[in-house]
Amino acid sequence: MDRVNATTPSASSADDPARAAFAALRTPEGAQLLAELRDHDPADELATATRLRRTHPAELVSAALGQARLRQRAVAKFGAEDAYRMYFTPNGVEQATRTSVAAHRAARFAGLGVRSVADLCCGIGGDAIALARAGIAVLAVDRDPLTAEVARANAEALGLGELIEVRCADVTEIDTAPYDAVFVDPARRGGRGRIFDPEAYSPPLSWATAAALKAPRAALKIAPGIPHEAIGPEAEAEWISDGGDVKEAVLWYGEGFAPGAFRATLLPSGATLSAPAPLPAPPVGPVGRYLYEPDGAVIRAHLVADLVERCGGQLVDETIAYITSDEPYSSPYVAGYEITDELPFNMKRLKALLRERQIGVLTVKKRGSAVEPEELRRRMKLSGPGSATVFLTRVAGAPTMLIGHPLG
Repeated sequence: MDRVNATTPSASSADDPARAAFAALRTPEGAQLLAELRDHDPADELATATRLRRTHPAELVSAALGQARLRQRAVAKFGAEDAYRMYFTPNGVEQATRTSVAAHRAARFAGLGVRSVADLCCGIGGDAIALARAGIAVLAVDRDPLTAEVARANAEALGLGELIEVRCADVTEIDTAPYDAVFVDPARRGGRGRIFDPEAYSPPLSWATAAALKAPRAALKIAPGIPHEAIGPEAEAEWISDGGDVKEAVLWYGEGFAPGAFRATLLPSGATLSAPAPLPAPPVGPVGRYLYEPDGAVIRAHLVADLVERCGGQLVDETIAYITSDEPYSSPYVAGYEITDELPFNMKRLKALLRERQIGVLTVKKRGSAVEPEELRRRMKLSGPGSATVFLTRVAGAPTMLIGHPLG
């Protein structure tokens, strides 16, 4: 059988240094140290460690400093209020779902009447926490004993222990029949970093899909770069961005979802664009007065053609996700720009134009160009009170520079 989660050590926490260190952090002395280290500067860590080791065991100080670093990193995903009450592992911080995304997913489940979820491969419990806060009872399962202990500690720290049961077990051995829904978050990182082959996930996507199809409803968290051909016809595929950054994709199964549909959801607004099937390739034409840059989730979901149809525009190139038109168009799914200049790609001409217009602040965007934005800005030697946006792209196959400014 394929290896699924991390291996299950049989040793007790006393025989496992990592688990023993975590247990020490949960003592009154460990809690005091973590509170003291909340706002410490990592640049002063050596001096801080030296000072603390005068009054605390060296192993506890090392564990507390490590946990303090993880909590500081976790603020970006969980917010300060939760992050400084929670516990983390290095992999847990890296792989945990951002709170806004987890809350969106939990809300979709709750809106369909789901009241219990089997969370398989729960990690440090980020999704279980969001589900519980939506009023859903959760069985959170992870095969790694330390990770399971951290998830349990997090449920207790946030006052959700009555709704979240944490179990250290192999997810392939869990009976999910008693639950309204299943959520699977396969590990997508290994010893050599990020894993791109869905069948190399742990557990593999094929196993997770089979588990999902057995449940009344299910969701699988996957990497946003998954090839569309790897998505079965039974799934509704949703790509989610937060603040303009694409965070993940989710495959939804069961009653209440739309098999075969593609969806793009933008957070924090919650705006959602969906289509039952891909539209034909959109038209291509010359650059008009306006240029529209679709959100990354729209691009990943292959819904650019839908936006082209909505705004009555066209693409600047058949391979580039920039939409152009002569009419203004407002939509949460695009950022709009008014284009003032269209030039063949030429660094000297761009530099002369920017100097003439006294452009001191330049935003560089690119699609279909190998030029790095920082390198371009460095070569322009910008100076002046003005600002502009330059797009390095292709228009009808030709390398092109478009200069303009954001609408609104």
